[in-house]
Amino acid sequence: MIRGARIRLNGWQQAAVAVGSAVGALLDPRRADLIAALGETTGKPAFERVLERMKRIPEGRAILLDQPRVISSKVEHAWDLPENTFGAAYAKFMGSRNFSPDDRPPVRFMETDELAYVAMRAREVHDFWHTLFDLPTNLIGESALKVIEFEQMCLPMCLMSVIGGTARFNEKQRKLFFQHYFPWAIRAGAQATDLMCVYYEQHFHEDLEEVRRKWGIVPVPKQA
Repeated sequence: MIRGARIRLNGWQQAAVAVGSAVGALLDPRRADLIAALGETTGKPAFERVLERMKRIPEGRAILLDQPRVISSKVEHAWDLPENTFGAAYAKFMGSRNFSPDDRPPVRFMETDELAYVAMRAREVHDFWHTLFDLPTNLIGESALKVIEFEQMCLPMCLMSVIGGTARFNEKQRKLFFQHYFPWAIRAGAQATDLMCVYYEQHFHEDLEEVRRKWGIVPVPKQA
């Protein structure tokens, strides 16, 4: 259960946190806590829709019942799986970048335990999506993944992140993004299955290419 120091905000407070988080995140995109706060204060309707979709799908209901967490103690077995598996690909993605699944900021502004869990789940599966779509973690890769996340969840924060990210591109990066990454991300996000309803941890042992086919995932095409 996602409990802890959650903060209830009235409408004006919510707007103030959203605006402050948006400005702060634009000034320093590395502030994961501000991006998380922006997502929570602007994303309640989107998270409610995701929750309702999860309740309608058996695998989504299983996630809500079990409430799995993507933290080191729960996913460390991925490092021991065969090289061809989804779990091993995720472990390689994390290890090669010295990332830890424990680095995600906590949920603070969701009103109910269910919505808090959905918000945390969306945050914690981010690196699964990086692995499945084979996206880098540079500004272009993160912006492309935010397009996919917007297609999947319609979170305003994702759209704002794309706008903020592309504003930081130089001319070469902007051309590459809009000619190569953006059209692919629009298609990839629309044609994939409902990725918030996938119980990823139960598929760690499966072949990476097989789960991509099963979930309708097309990795980013390699540049010529």
